[in-house]
Amino acid sequence: MTEQTTTPPAPEQEQPRPQWRATLREITSGNAMVAVLSVVLAVLAGSLMIIFTDDRVRETVGYVTARPGDFLSASWDAITGAYSALFRGAVFNTRADSFVTAIRPLTETLKFAGPLIAAGLGVGLAFRAGLFNIGGRGQMLLAGAAAGWVGVELDLPAPLHITLALVAGLLAGALWGGLAGLLKARTGAHEVIVTIMLNYVAFYLVFFALSRQEILQAPGSVNPKSAAMADSAVLPKILGDRFNLHLGFVLALVAVALVWWLLNRSALGFRFRAVGENPDAARASGIDVGRTYTTVMLISGALIGLGGVNQVLGTVTSGVTVDLDAGIGFDAITVALLGRSRPLGILGAGLFFGALKAGGFAMSASQNIPVDIVLVVQSLIVLFIAAPPLVRAIFRLPAKEAV
Repeated sequence: MTEQTTTPPAPEQEQPRPQWRATLREITSGNAMVAVLSVVLAVLAGSLMIIFTDDRVRETVGYVTARPGDFLSASWDAITGAYSALFRGAVFNTRADSFVTAIRPLTETLKFAGPLIAAGLGVGLAFRAGLFNIGGRGQMLLAGAAAGWVGVELDLPAPLHITLALVAGLLAGALWGGLAGLLKARTGAHEVIVTIMLNYVAFYLVFFALSRQEILQAPGSVNPKSAAMADSAVLPKILGDRFNLHLGFVLALVAVALVWWLLNRSALGFRFRAVGENPDAARASGIDVGRTYTTVMLISGALIGLGGVNQVLGTVTSGVTVDLDAGIGFDAITVALLGRSRPLGILGAGLFFGALKAGGFAMSASQNIPVDIVLVVQSLIVLFIAAPPLVRAIFRLPAKEAV
């Protein structure tokens, strides 16, 4: 009697997922989609606040059950009027009499975006190395003060004067950021605490300099403010005197290209990313983590310092004050988060926030809407970006697949 052997059935092969479905899942589960939907949620929340602050909408609430159409119509008019004004103030003024006047809002957006992009690059670069640079305000203040001192005190030909002021600002920002990196590398001090404390130190240093006529205070002034920048130190306007857009925006674009090359094409950028992913593994592979921390904070401070130079030599040329950063040092954190710490993403986020700044004033003036709503929208963007599971749950997006 012969023993019969049976061959076990072959395991069923998993059917390959259709290419279009795999691509769709990759798009919807990615960080970029979360960032875009965070903006959408923030804008929707801003729309609700616009409704609640509109006088005509509040009037219709009293009889909303009798005539709900009036409430819906007033709400729609309030929202569309606000965001139409925002568009006219940030991109293109459809009510302008001439093309030059119509495109002026776009140039204002680019002007506001310049320092945001530069400072956002600095914060984003530190993020990629695993560091949280909260010292943007202090780095901008010292960089702006250094550039302002060169712009006020020295008498040089225009190209040399601008170059020297730019270098002074970059060095001041780099040294202030590098100090936090050095303390992190040598003592293990947390960079968040250090950079926050250095913000206060920088503020009072600049305040002291602006209160002493022998240092930076304008002659005959009793206010903490410097004299106006010399004409030879002011960044030239790239579209003529009819527009406020200056060379600072071009410098920000150059910085985007340089940071992209640094992160994606250089050995130094590879070390930054390796330390940011896993400092222990980077150390085991021979990377000097402490030196990397110091180097990345030096470059981060220089980039943020470029935002301060942009302000003093391009936008606020009437003199250095302790408010020269205009909140950009903290807005840069939002720009870096929204741009996912990628140079091109930061460029797009900087343009978006520049549009909010330029258009927010027009929206407030034409529609009588509090300009603080724009600040609330910016804050909500940070809130939603910091909670990707919440955004995915609201829009029923698939979870991000592990790589």
